[in-house]
Amino acid sequence: MARSEGDSWDLASSVGATATMVAAGRAVASRDPRGLIDDPFAAPLVRAVGIEFFTKVADGDFDLTALDPDTAVSMQARIDEMALRTKFFDDYFLDSTAAGVRQAVILASGLDSRAYRLPWPAGTVVYEIDQPAVIEFKTTTLAGIGAEPTAQRRAVAIDLREDWPAALRAAGFDVEAPTAWCAEGLLIYLPPEAQDLLFDNITALSAPDSTVATEYVPGIMDFDPERARAAASQMREFGLDLDMPSLVYHGERSHVMDYLTSLGWEMTGLPRADLFAKHGVPLVEHDMDPLGEIVYVSGRFA
Repeated sequence: MARSEGDSWDLASSVGATATMVAAGRAVASRDPRGLIDDPFAAPLVRAVGIEFFTKVADGDFDLTALDPDTAVSMQARIDEMALRTKFFDDYFLDSTAAGVRQAVILASGLDSRAYRLPWPAGTVVYEIDQPAVIEFKTTTLAGIGAEPTAQRRAVAIDLREDWPAALRAAGFDVEAPTAWCAEGLLIYLPPEAQDLLFDNITALSAPDSTVATEYVPGIMDFDPERARAAASQMREFGLDLDMPSLVYHGERSHVMDYLTSLGWEMTGLPRADLFAKHGVPLVEHDMDPLGEIVYVSGRFA
């Protein structure tokens, strides 16, 4: 279903299903002997959502050799990228807290389990913002398997299209304290003007020495929906009916690093190829990625 103003979702539909897809990738990556990440909550969360295809992937019951060679290469490349993307943001949070930041905000948190699995320093408060149904599902599911947060977790159940800064402050957010902000896998699902507003709001809420991490996806500028549908065609044969092109907002938008720099942030970017090389993971080139190169972005507010 195409996006519309005021649309909503759960974790088995629309944009919510992409959070389940990402969690399935984390579950696979957590079994990888290279040990890049360890997310013990990814597979249980995916099972609880109940999308059969993603459950098979998360549990290791899907055989890549069942796919044609190009699709198999593409899927493995995406799983490798999910492992490295997760590690990038894990390391970002660990570096921020090592520098003394004790307040973190995860925007559009979905099935992110960092509040439960990272070794947060004592006194750290982690705010998770997402739609009420998503927050309730994750909270209830993790409580049901006995999971306990490793930081003080404060869930903020609100749509990012609403006044989330007010809701965040109402939940106890300290505007005077440095904050580690995370917008992982979010921007392509926002209209261009909403992306700018998100960074405007983050900046307005940030004390000096706050940090931010996100991605810059140049390919969203000239995204080809039909090419993306063609690349995913075989997945539909295995029961995955997720029309990604209808979920993203493509076309012109602000350059993430330039926009944040204009707001007073000191930014750095790590291209996907460099992220793979940093961790010694071969980057297999394939022509089935309609988004092209991705740059992982982080910065500090002076």
